[in-house]
Amino acid sequence: MSETDTARNVTGEDEVVDLCRELIQIDTSNYGDHSGPGERKAAEYVAEKLAEVGLEPQIFESHPGRASTVARIEGEDRSRPALLIHGHTDVVPANADDWTHHPFSGEIADGCVWGRGAVDMKDMDAMTLAVVRDRMRSGRKPPRDIVLAFLADEEAGGTYGARYLVDNHRDLFEGVTEAISEVGGFSFTVSEERRLYLIQTAEKGMHWMKLTVAGTAGHGSMIHRDNAITELSEAVARLGRHTFPVRVTKTTRAFLDELGDALGIELDPEDMESTLVRLGGIAKFIGATLSNTANPTQLGAGYKVNVIPGEATAHVDGRFLPGHEDEFLADLDRILGPKVRREDIHADKAVETTFDGALVEAMQSSLLAEDPTAKAIPYMLSGGTDAKSFDDLGIRGFGFAPLKLPPELDFAGMFHGVDERVPVEGLKFGARVLDRFIDAS
Repeated sequence: MSETDTARNVTGEDEVVDLCRELIQIDTSNYGDHSGPGERKAAEYVAEKLAEVGLEPQIFESHPGRASTVARIEGEDRSRPALLIHGHTDVVPANADDWTHHPFSGEIADGCVWGRGAVDMKDMDAMTLAVVRDRMRSGRKPPRDIVLAFLADEEAGGTYGARYLVDNHRDLFEGVTEAISEVGGFSFTVSEERRLYLIQTAEKGMHWMKLTVAGTAGHGSMIHRDNAITELSEAVARLGRHTFPVRVTKTTRAFLDELGDALGIELDPEDMESTLVRLGGIAKFIGATLSNTANPTQLGAGYKVNVIPGEATAHVDGRFLPGHEDEFLADLDRILGPKVRREDIHADKAVETTFDGALVEAMQSSLLAEDPTAKAIPYMLSGGTDAKSFDDLGIRGFGFAPLKLPPELDFAGMFHGVDERVPVEGLKFGARVLDRFIDAS
């Protein structure tokens, strides 16, 4: 190992903040078209940190600059199924002019590490690196094999990251049956006596789609009844204003039951205004898991003010609940009407697992050991993660990136938002919990 005797005494809790800052300082913005800087530098950084403590990481580049790093840690009992800990190193773009602190500075201010990726998800990448490095330095083997995967391209659907590895290098995940990753394990403070930690056990499926309407091109000064922009605009407005019906999945039902018990009331999913007002910042997460959603995000048409174009296009971010994809697509076609052509630009399934088993017990016990008021409960994520790709290998996925958060922090608003940041103490808490979790898993 290249580390000095002094460095070997550094714990995961000691170095997790610096690791998070250094990861944030690597610009891995993903624009979805290979125009960003790419994840190669981050992959090399991670590989170097793992190699320093004796692991043998491999870097896989699916496209120039689009690189992922994978390593396996040998466990005490190699006959047991392995655990996958995966995270992505890419981030959504950020406009520095909008931020209080530069999004790629990793600056520490007001007790937080600031920057793009602070919660999505270089915090968990840093926690994983910190804990693994500590365990390797101190010679503490995990109970079973652990596969580590730091992945490219999650923010654009994972085609050049998780999906590439699953399709082309599935041997890397031999024997893996369970996984943990992002957007779960964070706290929601009910009272001084109770903090709920939301474990992600389900996520909505996606249809990112392009809508096209063909019309008749012509001169802008004339009366024109077959205007593609008009037809598309009306369809997009109908879709954007549509309220999809409430559909309570088993995961959301379990979440509402647990939350109702903690609050001492019965929560009615049909009365969303009363329910969501009690959820504070996490209402953004939960509200979108009670129905399918379709949000117009882009419009395009025309090339000159006095020319009526022959075609108009729009892009829509569609998300559907587990078990409700067919209903969602049928609703889309009915709302859009026969003149709108719909095509997927990226689609992926919804996933859902049960909230039980030894891994869930390990999550609860590790949280409780660091926070006596903790209770782990299941919830559904309105977005999507790389768990979808690993589900194709039969790997049961959970969102478990543990963070104890101050009640006033708008955690849900941090995701893809301006002034993304993570509390320093939250990172240290997460490193301690993750270390305990590995021992218990």
